[in-house]
Amino acid sequence: MPIKRNNPKPRLADSVEYAGLVYLSGQVPTDLTGDITTQTQDVLNKIDALLAASNSDKTRILSAQVWIKDMKRDFADFNTVWEAWMPAEFSPARAAVEANMAREQVLVEVMVTAAQR
Repeated sequence: MPIKRNNPKPRLADSVEYAGLVYLSGQVPTDLTGDITTQTQDVLNKIDALLAASNSDKTRILSAQVWIKDMKRDFADFNTVWEAWMPAEFSPARAAVEANMAREQVLVEVMVTAAQR
């Protein structure tokens, strides 16, 4: 089976497709000026676009890893945006942890694995 690397760069590809699965690199917000709600919606929009480009969508997400800069402050608001985006009947396996981010302004990063159609 061939491996397809989408938009590869020196450190990572936007996503990798193999054996009917698509693996997205961790997605961070483009606009770093917003709060956790704005940044989370930005990240989820990016995930929607990347999944669509790989013949998948959020209802086919199998697992998600979530990194949040400040869990005490932002976890509830992150979950509010996530729950509005992800229909409960399609919830993936998910883990969320507090993390020091690569850039000070980044409040959230999400990485998913999904099945292709």
